[in-house]
Amino acid sequence: MRAVMITTPGPPEVLAIREVTDLVLAEGEVRIDVVAAGVNRADLLQRQGHYPPPAGAPPWPGLECSGRIIAVGPGVDGWQVGDEVAALLTGGGYAEQVVVPAGQLLPVPAGLDVESAAALPEVACTVWSNVFQVGGLLAGESLLVHGGGSGIGTMAIQLAKAAGARVVVTCGSAAKVDACLQLGTDVCINYREQDFVEEVRRATEGRGVDVILDVVGAKYLERNLDALAEHGRLVVIGLQGGAKAELDLGKLMGKRASVHGTTLRSRPAAEKATIVRAVLENIWPLIESGRVRPVIDRVLSWTEAAAAHQLMEAGENFGKILLRVD
Repeated sequence: MRAVMITTPGPPEVLAIREVTDLVLAEGEVRIDVVAAGVNRADLLQRQGHYPPPAGAPPWPGLECSGRIIAVGPGVDGWQVGDEVAALLTGGGYAEQVVVPAGQLLPVPAGLDVESAAALPEVACTVWSNVFQVGGLLAGESLLVHGGGSGIGTMAIQLAKAAGARVVVTCGSAAKVDACLQLGTDVCINYREQDFVEEVRRATEGRGVDVILDVVGAKYLERNLDALAEHGRLVVIGLQGGAKAELDLGKLMGKRASVHGTTLRSRPAAEKATIVRAVLENIWPLIESGRVRPVIDRVLSWTEAAAAHQLMEAGENFGKILLRVD
């Protein structure tokens, strides 16, 4: 089969389609003929040599895909050849085929085409596990999302609003501010022109927000703590602004707040399967009813994987970028 390989760590131009060895189908797994794969920032880090895949994962990128099952391994129940599915992957989505544990499969939601479903697994699982399971966001509380125009951001906005929360986001352009507001955001902050801590305090009458979903890391740590309400929860899922920073424990204790750091990719398959089941139960009905939708910026051919990475690095996308495997 063919896959988009990282020929050597470097800029987007190092991505190239190459012949690779077919993946072995093991017990409890299914083989999928890939229709489309989602592009995620983790793919960019892997391409640069900063985020190697876990042991046993294919060396080419791709944390989610959609397609049709073409083979079912022993011990798999509830799935059969021909089923249209979306899949949360440990890696390898930029390829003609993937092999994935059956517990990481989701059916294509009713009313959605199989290609568009590739925009869902990573963002849905990330938002549900971090905002709701770790962050414990409740109706009537407030959520601050950094990077509101990203795939994760656009999903977090919709799910938090559906849960009855107030949503504040940061983004980097007037166009993205407008687009986030159209998705239902209550307060949108242009971080290039406004101080998000001041704007959060203004929007919450000085109280702060209950939960923060942060992809920046070290650069925002102190200011995130300033923006938290008492009993607030900061959930860090990315390190775009660095990995090391000082934390004022006195301020954290004074607010009786908490800081959580999590990843999704490196979790054991059993944990991922638990998250996927929760997503199927809690998010899929919202998608099928039309209350929540995948926000897709554009779909490119997988021969344009380098261009997709360039777009994401430049921050030009609003929502997900997909690669069509054709």
